[in-house]
This record gives sequence, structure tokens and C-alpha cells, in this order.
Amino acid sequence: MSSLGLIGICLWLAACQPATPDLLPTASQTSVPQKSPTPSRTASPTLTHTATLTPSPTVSATPTETSTPTPDMPQVTALMQAFCRYGPGKAYLYSHGLYEGDRGLVDGRNYSASWLWIKPENLDRHCWVSASVVEVQGDVKQTPVVQTKLPRANNLYGPPQNVRAERDGGQVRVSWQRVKMTVDDDRGYLIEATICQGGNLVTVAVHTDNTSYEFNDERGCSNASKGQIYTVEKHGYVDPVPIPWP
Repeated sequence: MSSLGLIGICLWLAACQPATPDLLPTASQTSVPQKSPTPSRTASPTLTHTATLTPSPTVSATPTETSTPTPDMPQVTALMQAFCRYGPGKAYLYSHGLYEGDRGLVDGRNYSASWLWIKPENLDRHCWVSASVVEVQGDVKQTPVVQTKLPRANNLYGPPQNVRAERDGGQVRVSWQRVKMTVDDDRGYLIEATICQGGNLVTVAVHTDNTSYEFNDERGCSNASKGQIYTVEKHGYVDPVPIPWP
């Protein structure tokens, strides 16, 4: 076979091969290095700062004062119509009128408890009542012995003048000069005296409209007898004058 024939056969064979599509070259896959996974951080436990509580000092309870119970004050009920006076005795001026059934509290007494210093329910002040004209509920001996002030008179009159006293054995006669007062104001004189009787000193109060008064004052007591005299008018008492007791 000639060379031309051989070439022709080769060209024919080449033309008969299927065509290979024109593909873009596939990029070689460069393996991207995998990052090592970041190790997950183990969360550090949050420290909770537990406050240390300083124990509060135990507060001792303040002891409750236990007061000594005050005994109930005695009460009185008037048994009849009666005078309540400025002092513990009939010699003192009238202060308030009590009627049967009137009530009051006893806040004091004289030494023998024969007169009681009461606060009537219907009066805003105290006065003295005889224990013989009231019914008592309670023990008046639990109340204190009290001495009260007499109401002062207006400055219209003065005290008795020329006061003197004379002794005759166990008798003492006190005398003075009359104080001139209107009939409406004149309430006489009050003598408060401490005298010796039966070997004991006794306190007495006497009223008189005269200008002299005689006391039974024995000898033999441990302390001396004494006394003072007041001018009395309807509004109260003039400052007393001491009696020069013999």
C-alpha cells in the first residue's frame, strides 16, 4: 500500500472518533486544613461569696417592772344628810353637803380614823367627813394620815390681837381681843391645840364665838402643849397667831 493510502486511512480513523466535550478543568480540591475544634471551655464555676453572718447579739429582754399592786381605795356611802368640812372636826367650816346615797373615795384620815378625807363623786375637791355618818367599804387604816391646809380668807380682817394664856393647875384659859367683822362674815374663832390628857398628847380643834376658851391640859406629857388661834370668816381663815402656852 502506498503511503498516500496509509495516510488516508489514518485520517479516516481520526475523523471517526467521538468528540470529547470541552470541559473546564475541575480544580483539584485542595483540602482545607480542618481547624482543630476549639476545645470548649469548661465554665469555671462562679464563686458565690456567701456572706459570713456575724451573729447578732442576743438582746436580753428588758425585765418588765412588776409594780406592787395598789390596794383598792376604800369607798364611802353617805347614810344621811351630812356636812363635809375643811378639816377633821365639827369646829371647821362647811365645805360640801352630802346626801344619803352619795359616794366618794377615801384618800386619807386623821390619826384615829374618826374623820375621813374623801373625794366625793360629785365634787372636784376633797373634804373631811365624820366616819359616823358614812358606810365604809374597805380598810381605812390602809390610807395615810393627812394634814390639809385651810382655805385662806379675804384680806378684810386681821388675826386676833392680845392673845394670852393662863394656867391654873390642869386648866389653861386662852383669851384674846375681839376682831370686828360684819354680822354676815363673822364665823367666830378656831383654836387648834395639842394638849396633855391621860399622859398622852392629843390634838383638838375647837370653835367658839366668844373671846376666851378653857382647856383641860394635864401635866406629865413628854412634850409641851401648844396651840394657835384663827379668825374665821365665811370665806375662810385668817393666818393664825401662836398661843403663848404656859
